[in-house]
Amino acid sequence: MLQFILHYSLHFLFPGLVTWVFFRHQWRLAWAIMVATMLVDLDHLLATPIFAENRCSINFHPLHSYVAIAGYALLLFFKKTRIIAVGLLLHMVTDGIDCIWMK
Repeated sequence: MLQFILHYSLHFLFPGLVTWVFFRHQWRLAWAIMVATMLVDLDHLLATPIFAENRCSINFHPLHSYVAIAGYALLLFFKKTRIIAVGLLLHMVTDGIDCIWMK
């Protein structure tokens, strides 16, 4: 239960805190964009089964691969994509924490 609460808090509440601190002038829009980056989880639909409780998403799903994560990091260098990059990277960190939790 604690893992569930932590996971979804990091997906929804922590991005709100990050946007409040770093993007205060447009925190609502920034938070909405960060929450929208959860669409990256659509790559889970390519897996069989779609959900496996003990499967680590990092480097299993295409949009959670190390190559994709490196691409998200590159997006940090461009002002127009920075909020998206932060949202995607926070998502990957959250999923990475789940992988560590499973071990």
